[in-house]
Amino acid sequence: MQRPDWAPETIDVERPSVARMYDYYLGGSHNFAADRAAAQAMMAAVPEAPLMAQANRAFLRRAVQFLTGAGVRQFLDIGSGIPTVGNVHEIAQRHAPDSRVVYVDVDPVAVAHSREILAGNDGATVVQEDFRHPDRILAHPDVRAALDLTRPVAVLIVAVLHFVPDDDRPAELLRALRDALPAGSYLVLSQASDDGRSDAERAEAQRVYQRTDSPLSVRSRAQLTTFFDGFELVEPGVVWVPQWRPETPESAENAERAVFLGGVGRLGG
Repeated sequence: MQRPDWAPETIDVERPSVARMYDYYLGGSHNFAADRAAAQAMMAAVPEAPLMAQANRAFLRRAVQFLTGAGVRQFLDIGSGIPTVGNVHEIAQRHAPDSRVVYVDVDPVAVAHSREILAGNDGATVVQEDFRHPDRILAHPDVRAALDLTRPVAVLIVAVLHFVPDDDRPAELLRALRDALPAGSYLVLSQASDDGRSDAERAEAQRVYQRTDSPLSVRSRAQLTTFFDGFELVEPGVVWVPQWRPETPESAENAERAVFLGGVGRLGG
């Protein structure tokens, strides 16, 4: 296929990317034919897929609004994806203009497009790095320049953990991030869960994502809760994302259809 001007030469446009599939679910335009085909296959297996992405983005918005209200002014968004409308810097800086945001993603398309969007915004930057290397993220000069790690930071890992297999020891990766944060910091997590899904839906979702750069590792509510080890869960705890501090009671109805579980934790001390 013809490579768009915004696509770096280093990426394989024939292999689906989970970041670009997510962009497609949200109605974005930074995706390729392979991404759209994989996303459409996922939607055929699980018709709620676009709803899942939208519900997760709404959870991100409410979480960031909560964090700015709690006085947080520093955000580290790991696995940020392609920053379609309503991303962290827009929400945080709307409510607290002095907020500083660092986006981190391993996908070069996500990083290239982020740089384009963030040009001229002195309070937001992006680095290309992998969640599986928290030490490299924390030591990155752009992270160090943007964030003061002696003051509270909100770490957001939203719609990412289901692409991190148990073999990569996600609990240890999260512990490394936690141990580098001062008291008063926060952790925001969400990930896809197969709680309540049929065996057929599970199998088809696994089959679709096996073709991508990041196969699925779905987890239960209990498993996701363990990732908040060392943090005090903010009410209402780990729930289906539409149930996390909904703006209206109606928006939390049939919440399990969103498939994503999420929560926010605060580091005490």
